[in-house]
Amino acid sequence: MAGEKNNQTQDVNQLLKVRRDKLKELQDNGKDPFVITKYDVTHHSQEVKDNFDALEGQSVTLAGRVMSKRVMGKASFCHIQDLQGMIQSYVARDSIGEEEYKAFKKLDIGDIIGLKGEVFKTKTGEVSIHAAEVTLLSKSLQILPEKFHGLTNTDIRYRQRYVDLIMNQESKDTFIKRSKIIKEIRTFLDGRDFMEVETPMLVANAGGAAARPFETHYNALDEDVKLRISLELYLKRLIVGGLERVYEIGRVFRNEGVDTRHNPEFTLMELYQAYTDYEGMMELTESMFRYLAEKVCGGAVLNYNDTIIDMSKPFERITMIDAVKKYAGVDFTQVKTDEEAKALADEHHVAYEARHKKGDIISLFFEEFCEEKLIQPTFVMDHPIEISPLTKKKPENPELVERFELFIYGREMCNAYSELNDPIDQRERFKAQEELLAQGDEEANHTDEDFLNALEIGMPPTGGIGYGIDRLVMLLTNSQAIRDVLLFPTMKSLDGGNKKSDGNGKCCPEEGISCCCNAEEEKIDFSGVKIEPLFEEFVDFDTFSKSDFRAVKVKECEAVPKSKKLLKFVLDDGTGTDRVILSGIHEYYEPEELIGKTCIAITNLPPRPMMGIDSCGMLISAVHEVDGHEGLNLLMVDPHIPAGAKLY
Repeated sequence: MAGEKNNQTQDVNQLLKVRRDKLKELQDNGKDPFVITKYDVTHHSQEVKDNFDALEGQSVTLAGRVMSKRVMGKASFCHIQDLQGMIQSYVARDSIGEEEYKAFKKLDIGDIIGLKGEVFKTKTGEVSIHAAEVTLLSKSLQILPEKFHGLTNTDIRYRQRYVDLIMNQESKDTFIKRSKIIKEIRTFLDGRDFMEVETPMLVANAGGAAARPFETHYNALDEDVKLRISLELYLKRLIVGGLERVYEIGRVFRNEGVDTRHNPEFTLMELYQAYTDYEGMMELTESMFRYLAEKVCGGAVLNYNDTIIDMSKPFERITMIDAVKKYAGVDFTQVKTDEEAKALADEHHVAYEARHKKGDIISLFFEEFCEEKLIQPTFVMDHPIEISPLTKKKPENPELVERFELFIYGREMCNAYSELNDPIDQRERFKAQEELLAQGDEEANHTDEDFLNALEIGMPPTGGIGYGIDRLVMLLTNSQAIRDVLLFPTMKSLDGGNKKSDGNGKCCPEEGISCCCNAEEEKIDFSGVKIEPLFEEFVDFDTFSKSDFRAVKVKECEAVPKSKKLLKFVLDDGTGTDRVILSGIHEYYEPEELIGKTCIAITNLPPRPMMGIDSCGMLISAVHEVDGHEGLNLLMVDPHIPAGAKLY
């Protein structure tokens, strides 16, 4: 096996050398493609195909990347790919000249060329270009993936998006559609007299959401600052200043885990409208989502992950308490105290913290029993005050606030308030948040004195809302993971170069992924490592044999909501039925790096409820201590071992 890999490496290196040799030959002959500064393009591929009747026999000029080439003596064919897709070109020696034809035959897949010629159809009916000139514009010195029909390795797709865009037209289409979505959002809001603004990314106080911020240092001022976690507090200052309708589309940063729906930096849109409330935000949201679906997808009925999402009908509305009653069978209108709420949580195996109050418990019940049931567009309204520090109370019930979240396909799409404009009430809410901070809640807000001063100046009744643009794009492009709609998603570095390491980290990319590790065998320093003493007592063989150790394949892995430690694994254990195991290793691994791995699990343990999820087994890890801190390595084995293989 090692010899085979060495041969493959040698073959690749030889091919790379051939490309560089071709470039040197071109340069030596005064034909260096890299000195060309421009090329006048008149048409794109799809434009030619769509307008064939008008362009037949006409001369056009295109440019793109060579994706295939068939050399057949005196005449050849190639396909070039541009922004709009691919088109075939017929290249004949008699048409472009003998020397140019020789140069054409030396082109490699991946080279970028300019192509001038007449539009025609082949005998098979394919719209093509009869080349009169072929110009090498850029030499490709790397090798594209072999699969002409697409790149499937997700790790390469995310790390090398430029390769993904070349090899997967659907990926390119997704990002073109993303741009269109944002353009249409702006068009819709412009039609409602909203003004687009920009607010600071570096802030002294990162407020407006429940999230842990990234922290940095401003050298010029010698001050610690944070990257914003929301857009809210500055936009509200503008409402105070008299800008009655404002919005911002921008990056925000939250120092949290990575999974199929979360990325630490993401695109958020927030808008605020004076003299309206959360009912006005519901109308705006429903209208905008329907408008976007029609403009971008051609209709208000969508197919997402083989599920029909109908945005043509009025969106359902339900209160959070009624949703919990409907899906969990618990009526919190009958619950009077925090203790009663906690007792119900214990009864229904809903995990909570000692500091949690009745409102927090309601929210936890909703997350546990309701969210995944909300497939069709549904406004969930009237949240508990404990989880809504910036929202107006409902006049008829001060335990609740005028807030809604829109859920589609079990996912929160936006969050909206009747904004709190009472500075005295707001100060009390900030005080409660400070108490949560003191109790260890890293996501609680600090008091923002300047924002309180703005409220004391006076803010009119205002409706406000925040939209996760990435999740919206996922919905409208039928994308399953947030990384599929982010051009350059956050990825763990292959060499661990930016991570604090205990000296036991190892770059082990999957086969076929380029690796920046030294080819020499890694030398690991274990001198600072401590391990637990071995058990002194003996376990009889029969007792040990009762533990059923099996190889399992990781099908899915994601962070458990509201938990900083737990990862949820969906595993193939060889039985044909998915096995779910929760493991507290999020400190050491991000979910995406574990998908596809082969691990070892004990499969005959009784189910153990954790965060409302039954964990059916235990994944095996190796733990040690270094510099007073615990280190951990999940036990991963050869991928050739099949799922379900028993360890003896």
